[in-house]
Amino acid sequence: MKNKTTILSTILCLLPMVLSAAVYEKLPQQVAVHFDISGNPDNYVPKVIAAFGIPLLLAIINLYTNFRVSKDPKVENASSSLRAITRWLVSLLSVIMVPVTLFGAMERKIPIIMLTTAITGVVIVICGNYLPKCKQNYTIGIKLPWTLDNDDNWNRTHRFSGFVWVTGGFIIIINAFIQIPNLLTAVVIGLVLLPFLYSYLFYKSQKTQG
Repeated sequence: MKNKTTILSTILCLLPMVLSAAVYEKLPQQVAVHFDISGNPDNYVPKVIAAFGIPLLLAIINLYTNFRVSKDPKVENASSSLRAITRWLVSLLSVIMVPVTLFGAMERKIPIIMLTTAITGVVIVICGNYLPKCKQNYTIGIKLPWTLDNDDNWNRTHRFSGFVWVTGGFIIIINAFIQIPNLLTAVVIGLVLLPFLYSYLFYKSQKTQG
């Protein structure tokens, strides 16, 4: 079943190449692949890279991700939903973002910033919902020295992180439509920093108590 998932998700990563071949001649020589917070393109790549290189790169990342998940001896401790998200996330990003990038390059009216921000928020909400159900493992979750060394720290950190991620994800979704400057950056920093600080302070508290 794991090998089947790896094969199917990799094929899904490469599927946008069919669209790439169909519209290749209509693409400009340089395709925008990154945008600032106002939606203006600020980084370009040759169209062959955008059309075929990006799906190929995502397929390689997908293979590596599935390999890591399959080789983790404790991966069964992670929520089955989080394992599924980890195995399929890269391929889903490929079938969504590559077509959006190509159609955007052909000057189709696509709200790229709003779309990518909203998708990011949804993924974070889903992950946050399942983080508290994630048991100790080496691949999925908040992997810090003190969470991997202590079950209680792992469980408390993931309960706290679940709340933080769900809250942050909803803020990101809302901000996709109102686009408050720098809010996305602040929320992402909070998603990373708050679980780290909580886990470390809990570790220090346990150490002080002996």
